Amino acid sequence: MQTLLASLRIAGVSLLICAGVYTAVILGVAQVCTPVTANGSLITRGDGTIVGSRLIAQKFEKPGYFWPRPSAPDYNASGAAGSNKSPTSSDLTDRAAKTVEQYGATPDKALPADLAAASGGGLDPHITEHAALYQAVRVAGARGVAPSKVESLIRNHAFSPGGPLTPDRLVNVLELNLALDAETGP
Repeated sequence: MQTLLASLRIAGVSLLICAGVYTAVILGVAQVCTPVTANGSLITRGDGTIVGSRLIAQKFEKPGYFWPRPSAPDYNASGAAGSNKSPTSSDLTDRAAKTVEQYGATPDKALPADLAAASGGGLDPHITEHAALYQAVRVAGARGVAPSKVESLIRNHAFSPGGPLTPDRLVNVLELNLALDAETGP
């Protein structure tokens, strides 16, 4: 009986230290060192309204906005996951064919891979600069602005996440769409 009580005390103290104290210390350090990241990298409007996170993709379907990568969990952050389907799955083939048709891709104007394939978690908020430029004509036409203006906006928001070691530049879709709204109106 004495061994059982000692074991329960050790388990209780270990749980308190590992789940309580450690978590509080890490949260405190994160709040001091990187408060924006610790609080979810939230994007807010000028009035303080939260519109999303830099880390999680959102669904955009209107032609006047840039569209993100496809999402297996339909952009539901509580269910982040891939489809877990084989590349030979007819469901994936059908979804890819629908996506290619939606973008109006042709053999002469091939669809960038990141616009046809979902990311591993289905919530990647970025597309490549090439994928954003691919959508520029559609977005510009829907908004009634020159494609060169939209392309300039894309290039201004593109970044290399690994610096000079990363050949492909990325664009955060939510931030690009918010910049587009600020530049040309919603």
